[in-house]
Amino acid sequence: MITPFDDHYFMNKALQEARLAFEQDEIPVGAVIVVENTIIAKAHNLTERLNDVTAHAEMQAITAAANYLGGKYLTDCTLYVTLEPCQMCVGALYWSQISRVVFAASDPKRGYRFLGGKLHPKTAVTTGVLEEKSSILLKDYFRNKR
Repeated sequence: MITPFDDHYFMNKALQEARLAFEQDEIPVGAVIVVENTIIAKAHNLTERLNDVTAHAEMQAITAAANYLGGKYLTDCTLYVTLEPCQMCVGALYWSQISRVVFAASDPKRGYRFLGGKLHPKTAVTTGVLEEKSSILLKDYFRNKR
């Protein structure tokens, strides 16, 4: 049986959030958290609007998902995010014990893998889902800033 709810479907939802960030002159990173094929949190970067360096899409989504679930652990949840999480976000994801992280574009300068960050040992990772779409959006944003 084919389900419309796959990694591409949910990453497209995260890309919608990234486009909202782009429109608000935020770095275009979007995230959604899913449990049992249901989006329980969606977010995008708010660092400029909130004047808060911790207001990354992942951090906003983790908080919203924890509030939705009524607890701090995100076991059985999947995070879809358009850019590889940074060191700060991967630390929060570690502590949330999220079951799975799916990201689109790699971040070879500030991504957690480059900086030696670690996810929880039980967290599965999938990379490169809709990577090109995410990369183009990020490149367009930074090209407009120059």
